[in-house]
Amino acid sequence: MQKTVIILGSARSKGNTYKIVQELRKSIDAELIDLKDYDISPYDYEHKNRTDDFLPLMRKLVDEYDLILFATPIYWYTMSARMKIFFDRISDCLQIEKETGRKLRGKKMAALCCGSIPTSIDSFFNVFKLSAGYLGMEYQGDVHTWIDEKDEIEDSLKEHLTAFAKAISS
Repeated sequence: MQKTVIILGSARSKGNTYKIVQELRKSIDAELIDLKDYDISPYDYEHKNRTDDFLPLMRKLVDEYDLILFATPIYWYTMSARMKIFFDRISDCLQIEKETGRKLRGKKMAALCCGSIPTSIDSFFNVFKLSAGYLGMEYQGDVHTWIDEKDEIEDSLKEHLTAFAKAISS
């Protein structure tokens, strides 16, 4: 059975993206890891940040999970800064801890974003797709989500999340 983890990269641990993730978790068995709970420094060419939480977290991800689903709010038409720092640090797995990076090959990746409107940004998921390809991961798909003006998840979106969960779980 496929083991799935959702990496939440939001500035608010219990914000709108979290609400969407909780709705998705009704349809998919997945552990949730909140990047806000980890001390992950920005990428450093001299790798002076080796003692932060990034490498231990990556080791856990590659050793324990088959599918990594990245969940981020949309900030200025792109992923959150917290998620971007995480992606930048994957370079550590290609430079100083190559064995961990090699273990990403064959893993599955998916992505979820949460905005304030139902309209998606055409290029939003490109970084996820391209990163998956570069790392030798299988890109399973993505979903654009939103919380409406009543601070609720619309029924049509709930159905869409259920279909997304089935698509990435197979």
